[in-house]
Amino acid sequence: MEKLSRKDYVRASALGEHVFCARAWWLRRAGVQPTRGGEARAAGTRWHESHGRSVARAKRLRLVAAVCVYLAVALAALMLYRWLVG
Repeated sequence: MEKLSRKDYVRASALGEHVFCARAWWLRRAGVQPTRGGEARAAGTRWHESHGRSVARAKRLRLVAAVCVYLAVALAALMLYRWLVG
């Protein structure tokens, strides 16, 4: 049986980094050093903020779609009931 090295363990901080940005987690595991400042880091921050807004917008749209589906099903059930009874 092969012995695990320290690099084989997943730490809580690595999980947090993966949740925030899976690409950053992968790059760190591949040995790429993060940018300490400058335009590249600012561009990455802007990208993450834009992506976060897109994800939030998608969640809102998904909620609106679910509500519309439920309302359509309720309306169809009400119409069927009135047709059968009336």
